[in-house]
Amino acid sequence: MTKSMRHKSTSPALSASWLYRLAELDYVPDLGEDIGSVRWFRGLATLIALSAAALALIPDYGPIYGVQPSILTEAEFEEARAQMIMPIGYGSDSGKRMAATDAVVALADSPERPRIELTASLGRGDSFARVLQRSGVSGIEAANIVNMVSGVTALSDIEPGTPVDIVLGTRPSKNQPRPLESVAFRARFDLNLEINREVGSLRLSKKPINVDNTPLRIRGTVGSAGISRSARAAGAPAQAVQDYLKVISGRTSLSSIRPTDQFDIIIDYKRAETGEVKVGDLLYAGLDRGGKSNIQMLKWTQGGNTQWFEASGIGESKGALSRPVNGPVTSGFGPRRHPILGYMRMHAGLDFKAGYGQPIFAVTDGVVSFAGRNGGYGNFVRLNHSGGLASGYGHMSRIAARPGSRVRRGQVIGYVGSTGLSTGPHLHYELYRNGRAVNPMSVKFTQRAQLSGSDLSRFKSKLQSLKSVAPGAALTPLQTAAKKDEAPKREIDRLTRRESQTSSGG
Repeated sequence: MTKSMRHKSTSPALSASWLYRLAELDYVPDLGEDIGSVRWFRGLATLIALSAAALALIPDYGPIYGVQPSILTEAEFEEARAQMIMPIGYGSDSGKRMAATDAVVALADSPERPRIELTASLGRGDSFARVLQRSGVSGIEAANIVNMVSGVTALSDIEPGTPVDIVLGTRPSKNQPRPLESVAFRARFDLNLEINREVGSLRLSKKPINVDNTPLRIRGTVGSAGISRSARAAGAPAQAVQDYLKVISGRTSLSSIRPTDQFDIIIDYKRAETGEVKVGDLLYAGLDRGGKSNIQMLKWTQGGNTQWFEASGIGESKGALSRPVNGPVTSGFGPRRHPILGYMRMHAGLDFKAGYGQPIFAVTDGVVSFAGRNGGYGNFVRLNHSGGLASGYGHMSRIAARPGSRVRRGQVIGYVGSTGLSTGPHLHYELYRNGRAVNPMSVKFTQRAQLSGSDLSRFKSKLQSLKSVAPGAALTPLQTAAKKDEAPKREIDRLTRRESQTSSGG
């Protein structure tokens, strides 16, 4: 076989071999493997080639120009303006005909409403005169109305939130207030007032409301659910139940109340013939213990001081002095090494642990005899109590009592601090008997108020009157007062009444 023939026979084999080798090559290897090898560079070349091809094939994102809208002519603008939302919102139609023309002439002066009817509300802390003036009533008429109302009832009796219906008439000119035609409101729970203009002057008319003042009495058995749930299930308001438990807990432990005991709650309750109901405070708290001593407590006011009295006419606050601050005792009464001075010294009181700014309370009723800076005590307050007792409060951050003022038990007289000889915020509390410091933990006393004479007679009469109320008597249907036969205001009503009277007479 010649050389040329051998060359021709090997060429197809070589080309087939190269095609096979190209097909076997990995053009997209993992570039995270064999970094730096021939295979890795081949994959990098493939990535660069594909990226260049993608960038070359990115389309052009230039703007595409369309047809430009033509500018509206004046007529077209007027047509569009007439079809906007605002004219339609004011009640107009749409279309060319709604545009203004030369036939439209501006008014020389806008007409006013002949009368204005509005309802104002008396806010908490607001005055009746300011409510009227804010509604458009002149200052002179507002003062006149206040004087008229004050002659019938106290302005403080008007409860916050009371609606006031006001009607204002036509004013002679725009620079003057509108004259008041009428004002109507509920002055008290049992009284409506109306002020109307008659023959040029204001006249007040009273419209009493029939009110039933029968107290609401709720009785029931404590049962297994407990006194609180049983009283709520019987219909007692939540606030009345809380007040009842507070009164009863002052006479006996709530845990000692048995399921067979009966509770007796009487609440101040008013019902108006117009349908409103006004629930007042707790008046009587009783507990029938079935053999044990019963509890009967009545709220009574004596000498401007309201407290709870027993059925015998004795008011009592039992137990020790109340705690001056909410916190544990960290240092007791007696000798100790002073934490600052470093030597043994008499500690004539108790130290209570408390946070800075925590309120300090008066342990019982008294008069402030001193309030100010007092040496090592820092800011100091001293209270004089009955029976030769006095109490002192030291290291205050701020004093909330004035010398000579009278304070009640539990009233805030200052705030915890660290003034004077003090290592940190706390309360130093002292108790004195006849001017000498005593251990506050050893003093217990009872405050008593005894009714006698006419006060005791009125007290027992009130107690008997409340206990004579039947349970649920305040929930019976209310007898409404007979209304006067008012003249019909409409002509059709007058004709109807005339026909009915004629038919009944014939």
